[in-house]
Amino acid sequence: MSAILQASMQMGLSPEASARLRPEMTAQAAVQSLLDAGAAQDALKLLARLLPKRYAVAWLCQCARDQPLELEDKAGASLAEKWVREPTESNRRAAYEFANSGGYKSLGAWLAAAAGWSGGSLAPSAQETPVPPPEQLTACATVAAINLMAALVAERFAARRAEFVARALNLLGTGEAAGAGGKGA
Repeated sequence: MSAILQASMQMGLSPEASARLRPEMTAQAAVQSLLDAGAAQDALKLLARLLPKRYAVAWLCQCARDQPLELEDKAGASLAEKWVREPTESNRRAAYEFANSGGYKSLGAWLAAAAGWSGGSLAPSAQETPVPPPEQLTACATVAAINLMAALVAERFAARRAEFVARALNLLGTGEAAGAGGKGA
């Protein structure tokens, strides 16, 4: 199965969006096809899943830098950015713990979750048996964070989301060699 079709299934794209996708499409062509069809949310989901995880989190951090964030949101963004710069297990765990402790109720929690769900284990740190996150969780957190950032100016939600997506489209070309979602890349 192609990476495009697998990502479509993992992210629960609408039947209409999935029907537009073809296995031979490049990642950029697939996302652009959905954008051209007016399926912005499906395009965002596919884009977030096709980007290598580190690219997706870096994209979120870049988008967040331009936003008027609350202190908690800035803290989550800072943890995500720290993981992008140094993708160590301790930085991932710190982002995960921040998101988890906040109950995933803020933009900052979703920014941190994108990094926190990139690998490692979701089990408590004292637990010996690891519980790896499903491969698409970073993409799910990315979609939530982008939508929350777009909603910071509610009357411009669609335009802001489109602007955020446009920032990441070129990353698809550079990340395709890593495959769908990249293994922590």
